[in-house]
Amino acid sequence: MNAATDRDFEAAAAAFAATVIGGHLDPEVEALIAQAGTLRDQPEKALPLLERARAQAPKHPVPLIAIYRFHFYGHALEKARAAGEDVLAIARAALGPDFGDVVPDDEATRGDAAVRFYLFTLKGLSYLNLRLGDLDEARLMLGELRRLDPKDHLGGGLLSHVLARHEAGGPAAMVDGPVDYPVRGWAPLGKPS
Repeated sequence: MNAATDRDFEAAAAAFAATVIGGHLDPEVEALIAQAGTLRDQPEKALPLLERARAQAPKHPVPLIAIYRFHFYGHALEKARAAGEDVLAIARAALGPDFGDVVPDDEATRGDAAVRFYLFTLKGLSYLNLRLGDLDEARLMLGELRRLDPKDHLGGGLLSHVLARHEAGGPAAMVDGPVDYPVRGWAPLGKPS
């Protein structure tokens, strides 16, 4: 993941928290997360603070995102994936049981906080599954991301291209892969994605 993706996800998370769940996070929970942030070099002290924050605000995405980042940047990718799956469940619940029956329109994909947060979380989990070598799960999530964001507003197509190149022949294909993939966007239908 890169700094731009991090900023996009942070913006989506902040908008989601503000508009969908009212943005309110108990000051004590905020303090626990902030204190954990000062203890980055002492993970054995930071993680319990983040876990307390999550226990005090179990339906709020911010403590889960903090735990996700803790594990992601600590290279504990399986634990980061588990936290991301919990974040995805919160986002999915906020969208309601019928979300996805109809593909969101461009306006929702670009401007609806809950939709964007869900899609960014799905993209992040796709990335983690690729990194962990769980290609079937990555493919499944990327397929859902493609279905819900067919114009690739969130840039999931790049991950799909990485997966296709990997499956086409490994490291050499990562550099010299199929040339008919666009710079950004999904592979044309009928092509590997």
